[in-house]
This record gives sequence, structure tokens and C-alpha cells, in this order.
Amino acid sequence: MDATVTPALPRGADHIAPDCAGQNFYAIDRGLRDLLALYLSPDVFRRLEPHFDRLGALAGGKLDELARIADKHPPVLHPRDRFGRDEDWIDYHSAYREMEQIAFGDFGFHAMSHRAGTLGMDRPLPAVAKYALQYLFVQAEFGLMCPISVTDTSIHLIRKFGSRELQEYLLPKMLSADPATQWKGTQFMTERAGGSDVGSIETVARHEDGEWRLYGDKWFCSHADADVALLLARPEGAPAGTKGLALFALPRRLKDGSRNAYRIVRLKDKLGTRSMASGEILLEGATAFLVGAADQGLKQMMEQVNLSRLSHGVRAAAMMRRCVNEAMVCARTRSAFGKTIIDYPLLRRQLLKITLPAEQALSMFLFAADAMDRANAGASDAENCLRILTPLLKFRACRDNIPVATGAMEVRGGNGYIEEWVQARLVRDAHIGVLWEGTSNINALDIVTRAVGKSGAHKALEAALLKLLDEAAAIPAAFRDRLRQTLDRTMRFAERVAADPAREVHARRAASALYHITSAVLMTREAAQPGADARRALLARLVLEHRLGVQDPLAPEAGEWEREAVEILLSDRSVSVAEIGGLLE
Repeated sequence: MDATVTPALPRGADHIAPDCAGQNFYAIDRGLRDLLALYLSPDVFRRLEPHFDRLGALAGGKLDELARIADKHPPVLHPRDRFGRDEDWIDYHSAYREMEQIAFGDFGFHAMSHRAGTLGMDRPLPAVAKYALQYLFVQAEFGLMCPISVTDTSIHLIRKFGSRELQEYLLPKMLSADPATQWKGTQFMTERAGGSDVGSIETVARHEDGEWRLYGDKWFCSHADADVALLLARPEGAPAGTKGLALFALPRRLKDGSRNAYRIVRLKDKLGTRSMASGEILLEGATAFLVGAADQGLKQMMEQVNLSRLSHGVRAAAMMRRCVNEAMVCARTRSAFGKTIIDYPLLRRQLLKITLPAEQALSMFLFAADAMDRANAGASDAENCLRILTPLLKFRACRDNIPVATGAMEVRGGNGYIEEWVQARLVRDAHIGVLWEGTSNINALDIVTRAVGKSGAHKALEAALLKLLDEAAAIPAAFRDRLRQTLDRTMRFAERVAADPAREVHARRAASALYHITSAVLMTREAAQPGADARRALLARLVLEHRLGVQDPLAPEAGEWEREAVEILLSDRSVSVAEIGGLLE
């Protein structure tokens, strides 16, 4: 009698591909680990890696569970108490509160770049580390990153522009990790009259009885019940337009514990970011504190906007990474027509189309964060690079996030459209990135007309990229020469668009080209690092071929190099420059 047991054929639920539940999002991300070792000093990397690993496990485990629950139980506004008093408050599900404790209490996201003591460090964390931690967190939960980021950036503005008295009043509360004493921050900027057109803001600031009082209506206020909000208002008698705007800090409660004179009128019923409360605020003579000079409000607020733009780029990179992870685990485990679906050429191409922008965004945000660290240390060239890198990342990564989320949903098929799976939330949340902190048009114009046309920041970026290509000597010279030529063409194109107002219609094309060539150079340089996975150079060539090259849509035959590159990129193995050198020529 044959004792061989025939394996049971899959039935019912066995046919459904798993998701990423239980994975460690740090441990499975070779690109992130390689680049953190490149950008962080060995000592800082050694001390922080256990925290990266811990957060990676949380993001694939507990945080992911909490995020799913919080998305299904959005916050609820209670406009009045039982006596009919306008003591409005917002109820959050316990899952959201538990995520807050992890973010603000356990990891101290809001304070990690402002004081020592976070995660056991004897100094504030570098921007590279902070944004890498944000990247891991957002792979589980996107909505809460808004309160985290605006608290962090509000601390920056108050510390930089606030009076000593205002700093002493607010900063100890905002830097606290104790929920009993901590004040979280936000910004209220958008009004019905002014979204991107900030100069149209109608909120009025009046100096009454020795203090500033605000009157107006803020239309889109995320983290609506924050303890302190930064906002723009026009002091009575100030000129029209942006020059007349001043920056104010608005506490939710006054020093005697009473509620300030503003109300949360209603909460927004949003497409995405459902876990976090966004609402409308009616200011009825609310007490506020002037931050900095009264005629410098917009300039000061733009520092917060730019910091938020960088964070949005990181969030887009994070969501794309989650999409890639979900698509890969599905493609490797789901079967159709007798084969695992990753074996089908058309799906392999689709996987590559969602992987490439995710890897581009990873390289871009870490390079931008490193520029921030160097700029904070006094490097003027890094400051100029950051001036253009920030809107570039916000512009392109947030746009890429939308098709990547849709493509990943399609890999899972019909289940991806069902709210029980994470893909539906990823699709919903992806769209906010092209709206918050400036639409794609606003960011493209900032890149081309201001960063290139007025600041000349592209020159510092070009010099930095050429230096990186020179240092990547392990990469074949012919490929680096091709990158140099494309870099030169891209920079000259951006200059031509910036110089002629009639060419404004090309601003988005110029911005995209700047992003793509920058990411291609970065990935080439990263592939050349000793011990790094050299597959990033293959991604750089794909950028050249498919994002910056000219292609005949009626001659779709891929070259042999691309078929070999796909095999490598969709495998789990690492490769050396020597193994892939021939594919770069």
C-alpha cells in the first residue's frame, strides 16, 4: 500500500491571497535599510535601528489593526454639553487614542527633532531618522500623521518666531510626552475665500483691551480640536493681500482653563483620512497671541507649509511602499489558470510600474531629509537644494501615489475594492496628497517660477547631482555619461520654462523631469555603495527609458536588458554592480 499522502487541494478560503498582516515593514524593506546606513552615522544608525525594527513590527501588526478599526469608527462632534453650553468636543474611538499613545507617548514623534531624550537619544534626532520613522508609521496609519506633523512644525515656528513669553507658555506643554499635560498643535489656514489664494483670507484680528482677538471662519481645519492652532489673520488696518497677514497662536483653552471663544461648527465628511477630525471653525472674538512680526505672517507660515510638504512626500512614499508590499504578497500567493499570478508577464510589468515610483520616492525623501540636516548645520548649498527638493517631492510623489494605489488594488482584484481589505483605504487616502499644502499646479509653479526662476535653487541641485555621479565610479562610465547629458537637458528645459511666462503650461512637465532625473542619479549613486543592493541602478535605467526617454507606442517590444532587469527586480536576491553592469550599457 502506498503511504504517500496526496496534499489536499485548496478549497474555499484557501484560494484567497493573504495580506501583509504580521509582517515587519522595516525588516522586509532592503532599500530602506541600505539607505539609512548610507545617510545616518554608524553610531546613530546602531542606536536607532532597534526602534526602526520595533516600529516596523508595530506597523505590520498592532498599528495596522488599530488603523483598520479607527477608519471604520470616525470621530464624532458633540456641539454642546447637556446644559446647552457651546462646550464642543470630539469623541474618538479608543483605537485612535491608542495610536496617539504610540505616536506621541512611546515614540515622541512631535518632539524628536526638538529635544534630547526621545528614544533614549542624548540629542534631537536628525531629519533622516525622523522621516524614516514617519515612513514606517504611515504604512499602517495615514490620518494621525497630520496631527503628528503639525504639532512638530508648530513647535518649530513658535521656537523660531515666538516671543520668549510665548515660548515659555507653549513649548513645555507641546514638547511633553505626558498625555495629561501635553498640548498638540495644528494649523488653520484655508477659508472659503482663500485656499491657495492665501491673500484673500478674511479673518480679522482686532487689538482689544490689550490682547488680540480673532473674528472669522476657517473652512478646512484638520485636527480641529488641537490644543493650539497656528493661523493667519489680517490685523485691522493692515494692507490687503499677503503683505497684510499676521501669524497667530490660538489656544483651545485660556490660562484660567475656560474655553476660548471659537466653535467647531461641524466635521467634514471626507473621502479619506477618516480617523482624523477635520472641521470648520467659527472664531467669535477668540483670544490669540501674535507670533513674530505682524507684517511677516505669510513668510513665517510658509516655513510650516514647506515642512508639511516634505512630510506629505514622505507619507506618499510610505503609502506606495505599503501598496507594493500588498501587491507583492498577493502576486506571490494567488493562483489563476494554473499558475501563480506573478509568473504572468503582463502582471510582472504592472508590479514594476508600481514598484518604480515607490523606490524613487524613497530615494528622494531621504536625500531631501539629508539636505535638511546639512542645511540646519549651516550648509548654504544644502539649503538651496532643499528649497527645490521639497516641492519636487510633494509634487511628484503625491501624484504617483494615486495610480500606484489603484494598481495595487487591481492586483488583488475584486477583494481590493472591499473595505475589509486595506487597498480601499489606501486608494481613498492617496488623493489627499495632491490637495493638502498646495495642489499639483501650485507646487509645479513653485518649483519652476520660484525655485528655478527666482532662487536659482536648481543650480545647487545640479552641482550636487554631478558630484554624486562622479563619486559613483563603480557604475559603468557610459551610463553615468548618459545621466549627465539628461541632467543637463532637464535643467536647461526648466530654465527655459521659468524664463518665459507663456511657457507656464509646461511647468508640470518640467517639474516631473527634474524629479525623475534627480531620482535616477540618486539611485545610481546608491547602487554604487559598498555592500548595497545594486538593483537600484536598474531602476535608474528604467526611469531614463520610461520617464525621460522617447518611445514609440506602436513599437512596444522591450529590449532583452529589460526582461533580464525585471527578473532581478522581482526576485528576493541582492545583486552586485558587476552582475548588472552589462544591463546598464
